[in-house]
Amino acid sequence: MERDQLPDPTEREMQILQVLWDRGEASVREVYETLRDDLGIVQNTVQTFLRTMTEKGLVAFRKSRRSFIYRATVRPAATKQRLLDTVLQRTFDGALDQLVETAVSLRKPSPDELARLRGLLDEVESNSREDLK
Repeated sequence: MERDQLPDPTEREMQILQVLWDRGEASVREVYETLRDDLGIVQNTVQTFLRTMTEKGLVAFRKSRRSFIYRATVRPAATKQRLLDTVLQRTFDGALDQLVETAVSLRKPSPDELARLRGLLDEVESNSREDLK
């Protein structure tokens, strides 16, 4: 399966991918130990998720003695962009302004976040002007 055709990871799969992105690679036990306190998850469930994620092409593994060591096959930025694009298209019919308006109304941004957003908008505007030249 080509990377462009990979299925979107579920919320739980994203949590597992985050562990793998942070660590580079990890055993089932290491993923479990990282997530168990926050998620109340059991090791067999983590193992089942990793098996399913392998079938989906989201992770790969290598054998090390008696353990499987997993690594993400998808990059964080590309995965997050693809998920955001899915939400944007399905929920907001591609309207970026509606996505931002909804996000801001759900969670009031701090002054620092507003400053970063303004900076991003300035950067996008500047890049757009550069593209027109």
